[in-house]
This record gives sequence, structure tokens and C-alpha cells, in this order.
Amino acid sequence: MTEAFGLGVARNLHLGRPGQSIDGLTERIGKAVTRLVGELRPDLVLVQGDTTTAWAAALAAHAAGAAVGHVEAGLRSHDPLLPWPEERNRVEIDAIATLLFAPSAQARANLMAEPAVTGRIHVTGNSGIDALLWMHARTDVLPTPGEKLILVTCHRRENIGEPIARVAAALAVLAARTDVRIVLPMHDNPAVRAGIVAALGRVAGVHLIEPLPYPEMVALLARAHLVLSDSGGLQEEAPALGVPLLVLRENTERPEALASGNIALVGTDPQAIVAAATRLLDDPEAHAAMAIPCFPYGAGRAAECMLDAIEEWAAER
Repeated sequence: MTEAFGLGVARNLHLGRPGQSIDGLTERIGKAVTRLVGELRPDLVLVQGDTTTAWAAALAAHAAGAAVGHVEAGLRSHDPLLPWPEERNRVEIDAIATLLFAPSAQARANLMAEPAVTGRIHVTGNSGIDALLWMHARTDVLPTPGEKLILVTCHRRENIGEPIARVAAALAVLAARTDVRIVLPMHDNPAVRAGIVAALGRVAGVHLIEPLPYPEMVALLARAHLVLSDSGGLQEEAPALGVPLLVLRENTERPEALASGNIALVGTDPQAIVAAATRLLDDPEAHAAMAIPCFPYGAGRAAECMLDAIEEWAAER
């Protein structure tokens, strides 16, 4: 990712392990970040998102005496189990953060409603949209005449197992159409990959590929007629590029995207997925209504806003 933006990595902690548990990863991150904070003595540690990495790093930095800034603060599904553990992670990061960079007014309202949140809140948009628009402007997007490309990603923990099997059943039905090509970049998680390969490895019209570098993923997204995904990031990115997205989850921490009309929740029921996708494939007016670019998470200036807020905070110290 950093190479795609002409950046380098000063320190790679190499903490990933095959088949790792959340507890094992958390322990390794905590020890490594504690050592790093002790060595570097930072005034501020920025963490982005709601992954276990962000959560464990934020807790370790806070315990070591560094202030924490949370990029993408305030997203809430209001269900501690959906998604798990991301909802727990984001709530606990926000409770200890000194600076909270909320991507939307709704995210700010979520933070304001939580007594545990005592840090300074800034509505900035999301830096992920900055990255998307920067890369999209530098990426050639080639048309795909004669076919409708469906981009699929599926990796959330709550979808591992039977839910992935249900999604795969829907994809097999859609792949039987002669006007559709389905491309699915597979996640590195072996539990996710095994289910996808078992269900779709021999289905004609479904192309299972390795994870793509960011420029290629942006180009694929921009070419897509439709996206099916359980990804949080794609719920922000697809609306910015005007690509309709069906969310393979029962709820979302991004209601702003739902309100925009660019995304819709379909869950993992095969009939619901096929019905919603078929409508967007066959009804040009329905597709056009969801294909208008919109920016509920900012229009590409989030990084500037965050930097301004950090400079203001630093000047007051």
C-alpha cells in the first residue's frame, strides 16, 4: 500500500502469524508497540479504523503514556456482536483517544452521546476517500464492453462458514448469466479462503484471484457495474465513485452511505442477494439511481483537516 503512494515503511513489526487468534495477535501487538513507544517517545500515536491491530496498538500506546488520535472515530453499529470484534474495538479506542477524527456529523453525534468519550472531536471526513480519489485520478479505467462486471469481497468474521456458503450460492446463480463476469479477490485469511474456494472454485463465470495492489483494486472498482461486499471501506469508496453496492451484512456502522442511496443491505440470504443484484443488472433506471457519485465521508480533504487539528492540539501543549 505505501509503495503505491511513493512512501516507505520506517519500521515493520512483522506481527502476523498463520492461523493466529485474536488473543495471540493482541499480545504480540501490545508488547511490540509498548517497546516502540518507549523507544520513540511520541507525543501522539495515530491509529486508523477498527481492526484488532488498531485496538491493541491504541491500548498499548495509551498505557505507555502517549496520547492517541483515532482516524475514523465514531462509527457505530450499536450491536456489540455485529461486527465482532470491530464494534468493541472502535468503542474502546474512542474512549481513550485524545483526538477523535470523525468522518461524518453522524459519527460525531455517536461520540457526543457516549459519556466515556472525553477527547476532542473533529469532523474531518475519512482519509480513505482522500486516498481513493488521489489514486483514481492517476489510474486508467478501461471499459468492459459487452459484460457487466460484479466485484465481490467477503471476509468479515461473522460471515465465515455458513454465511459464506449462502453468498456463494447466490454468486453461482448470478454467474450463470451470459452478460455477467464476477471477480472475487480472495482474502488472505485461510478460513475465509477455504470456504470460497470450496464453493466457487469450479463455477464458470466466477474468477477467484489473489488480493490486488491498491491501484489495481481502485481500477477494478471503477469498472464495476455492481459491488457485493461485507467490507466497511467499500461502503465509503463505492459511493464516491458512483458504483452501486449491496452489503452482505445485516446491519452497518455506516448509515450515511445507506441514506445516500448508493448502498443497500441484503445480508447473506441467497434469494435476497439474487433478487437485489438482478434488479440492478436488468433495470437501468434502478441502477442509475444508485450510481450517482456522492461523498458522505468527505470529498478528499480529510488529511488536511486532521493535520490542522493536530497542529492546533500540539500548539496548546
